[in-house]
Amino acid sequence: MRIGELARRTGVSERSLRYYEKQGLMTAERTPGGHREYGEGAVDRVIRIQELFAAGLCSEKIAQLLPCMRDSDGGPSRTANGQLVSDLTVERERIDRMIADLFRSREVLDEVIEAASVPAE
Repeated sequence: MRIGELARRTGVSERSLRYYEKQGLMTAERTPGGHREYGEGAVDRVIRIQELFAAGLCSEKIAQLLPCMRDSDGGPSRTANGQLVSDLTVERERIDRMIADLFRSREVLDEVIEAASVPAE
């Protein structure tokens, strides 16, 4: 499929897809005219990349991680090394801290909402 179709199917801009390719996160074949051609698996790969960016990982870390994941379901493959596991453990701890911060923020908002909802006497 061409880059425009991949962009439509994944909701990711063509510019982002070119960036992913430049960062080594995905590859494309080239037609004789120089157009990018992606296989069907590119849809799953782009979705996986988007999930990892949303989790706060940088493109360099994603490039290290992707070979250790199956695109189809995001499950692990057997190619992870000890350093990557260590790095990912640090990332997971960072995400856990962010989640805890979000829960605290939600509690504060709940308190404000509750206080503001009580009718004035």
